Amino acid sequence: MKGIQVSADYGTPFLAATQVFDVRPVPRKWLSLDRTSDHAQRLVTEGTILLTCSGSVGRATLADASIANTLISHDLLRIDVNDDAQRGWVYAYLRAPTVRAMMTSAQYGHMIKHLEIGHLNALPFIEIPEGSNLQFSRMARDVVKSRNRAHELVSAAEARFEAEIGTLPDLGDGTVGFSAPSRDLFGSGRRLEAHYHNPIARSADRAVASSNRKLERLADLVEQVFIPGRFKHVYGPDGLPYLDSAQILEVAPDVEKYVLSLQGERRAGYLVEAGTLMLPCSGQLHGIIGSVVLAGEWHENKVLTNHIMRITPKQKPSIRIGYLQAVLSHPKLGRPRVLRGAYGSSVPELSTVDIENLAVPRLSAIAETEIADAMEEAATLMAHANSVEDRIAEEAELIVRSFLSAPGKAR
Repeated sequence: MKGIQVSADYGTPFLAATQVFDVRPVPRKWLSLDRTSDHAQRLVTEGTILLTCSGSVGRATLADASIANTLISHDLLRIDVNDDAQRGWVYAYLRAPTVRAMMTSAQYGHMIKHLEIGHLNALPFIEIPEGSNLQFSRMARDVVKSRNRAHELVSAAEARFEAEIGTLPDLGDGTVGFSAPSRDLFGSGRRLEAHYHNPIARSADRAVASSNRKLERLADLVEQVFIPGRFKHVYGPDGLPYLDSAQILEVAPDVEKYVLSLQGERRAGYLVEAGTLMLPCSGQLHGIIGSVVLAGEWHENKVLTNHIMRITPKQKPSIRIGYLQAVLSHPKLGRPRVLRGAYGSSVPELSTVDIENLAVPRLSAIAETEIADAMEEAATLMAHANSVEDRIAEEAELIVRSFLSAPGKAR
């Protein structure tokens, strides 16, 4: 794919292959549409099956509204089915672990693996009864519908929060140089690194402080903010599923590791309950660090890495956890404030102390409830979509294995 990178004001957003799998795809590049070769083929429609064909090949997903009007990398194959009634089954078939293994066996390349259209066309395809086709189509539509609704709810909640606090001036993307008064260098913490004083975070802090809202310390509103300690990783098929910090920010992540080395009470510290806020607390500032995810039922009974900070609500909370998620994750008024405290030159990290001391603006009960309802419903829908994705893969795998053990009709 050949294109010319321009500013966001003049370009069309572009997503790399891995970004399409993000719960919240955020473009970091914008390309000139007129100078992008075959740009019409780079855009995808809702429901299109996308398949990775470079790097970690054979991973499938369904396009939803979050990537509409966005240029998508050529490292994703687009799959358009002849019969729309079979779209759900084609997607399910590609999600089956056995079929994924067949695609992986066809890849080539020493350092970076590749999968070609010819490899995909050569895959055997199993025909199933019409009733089963309809079932998989319903599940596929459910996944896309749930994620679309979740994105709508989050956008509405963030717009409501911004309307209550105030709109920030456009300060660009933070790549332009800036200055800070010397008195700020010797305040609390004596932070000398430039990022702590960046104008985007300072502007967000000022907006919250000057919003004429009651401000409360985050630690006073929750039960606990903590990061579990390190543990020895021993994996095996009989262990609990393991999620790293990137996977909690992906749709239907590949769960390939199962932890055996945690037992009893020690294991409990690495599990989360639905309603817990999860923050990746280690990584690059332009990456996943400081993102906020509200755990749902899908996250339960899984071991989460020690690189994820946990924020647990009180038994009798004075603040809804969904509202707190909106406060911390808002792209302009929340996340810049969270990231401001990151420290470390090679791999930045967040400390629990900085998160505990964040000021939380309190709105009217009606406003907080509306924001919390939207964020919590969105989290429930995202967790539901992941559960349906798991079911799609499991049921497709049963069909594939049944076919392999008792050969039937294939094409």
